[in-house]
Amino acid sequence: MAHGGRRPVPPRVFRLVTAGRLMPHPVPHPGDHRPLPVSDVRASGKEFRSFPMAKCAGMNRPLIALTLGDPAGIGPEIVVRAVNDRHVRQACRPVAVGHPDYIERAFRLIGTPGRPDLAVIDATTATRDRLSEAADSGRLPVVAPVLSSDQANAVPRAVSAEAGRAAFSSVVLAVRLARKTVVDAIATAPLNKEALHAAGCRFPGHTEILAHECGVGQVAMMLHLSEERLEPLRRLVPAFGSHLPKFSAAGSLCGLSIVHATLHTAIAQVPQQLTTERIVEAVSLMHDFLRRIGCSRRAIAVSALNPHGGENGLFGDEELRVIGPAVAACSESGWNVCGPLPADTLIRRAVGGEFDGVVAMYHDQGHIPVKLIGFDSATNITLGLPVIRTSPTHGTAFDRAWNADTPADASGMIEAVLTAVRLTAHGHPAGKPGP
Repeated sequence: MAHGGRRPVPPRVFRLVTAGRLMPHPVPHPGDHRPLPVSDVRASGKEFRSFPMAKCAGMNRPLIALTLGDPAGIGPEIVVRAVNDRHVRQACRPVAVGHPDYIERAFRLIGTPGRPDLAVIDATTATRDRLSEAADSGRLPVVAPVLSSDQANAVPRAVSAEAGRAAFSSVVLAVRLARKTVVDAIATAPLNKEALHAAGCRFPGHTEILAHECGVGQVAMMLHLSEERLEPLRRLVPAFGSHLPKFSAAGSLCGLSIVHATLHTAIAQVPQQLTTERIVEAVSLMHDFLRRIGCSRRAIAVSALNPHGGENGLFGDEELRVIGPAVAACSESGWNVCGPLPADTLIRRAVGGEFDGVVAMYHDQGHIPVKLIGFDSATNITLGLPVIRTSPTHGTAFDRAWNADTPADASGMIEAVLTAVRLTAHGHPAGKPGP
């Protein structure tokens, strides 16, 4: 036995999988953002739904603000790669939010021919009409926050207060543009939490910054994997138990969404932060999101915190004291919710089609499975805001940033932008309670 006692995959099995004989449809390459052909996707006879792209063209395309993230990382590069992506250009009018020097350097880094001219617009004079005019003339609108010379020249591939302040300023500016409806939605490139703190910004991450800027107290971090991306994996995962139908006849499948009851916090603090009220709020935000994207079934599973679901108090009592009462309260409200369910089998059941949404108790409980099955395809969506905000699920990647020999993969950023466009088609921010 090799590899520390693990049996290596036999070459014949690998050949069978790669030949497609065990995989009915090849999983799309992360850089391929074309939807699967309808005939292929529906070959098994199962209906699916991905909330639709906004049906608009020309000057009616939504204005989507793309923040640069931490400029020492891959943020500027994936933003300019997303701006140049033909699917993004067809779906929306991108607006870069950040210092134009970083954008110029990123365009030089990737060496893209036919790159758009920049239309740099001061933050104090940015209006929807000005951004639209620039975008409709073929230029890339750039709304620039006020930065010091040091913040506009952060050292690449390193944590610094200058980069943290530049990243924070871009996010704050984008939120304010969205709140004034100067732009229709925000797609944010990744931040570095250590750089934020070095700059004196005492927020754990994007979600908390957004909540503070919008003046809301109840928000949730959700990862969404669209049905187009999930469908090839569904074919590989059998139904969990022969007595359960793999797909509900009640309606179409809408991908997989995982919302988190707690945000960026230490594992040791999770049990103290979990409350029945927080879990009910997470279920409520998930239910509202699924309703808004047209999911008729809205089947939501709530994860347990402890191994084996706590074994009726043997491995912890949070399921009995906190999670169970939250599920009961949600059920009494008429929502299609169940739990608490053991986390080790819950995601398999969801991928198999049993649930549309999952409520995870903490960050890694939800992030690990989604990043495993859809790292470059999943999108982070902040629920509970009065604006639409999406982002890729990866980080700043200092190890490969600003290096032409290690180009950054912009698939996640492109997916985040396209998801933001789809959300604008519904006329309401994701997860914002309706009337």
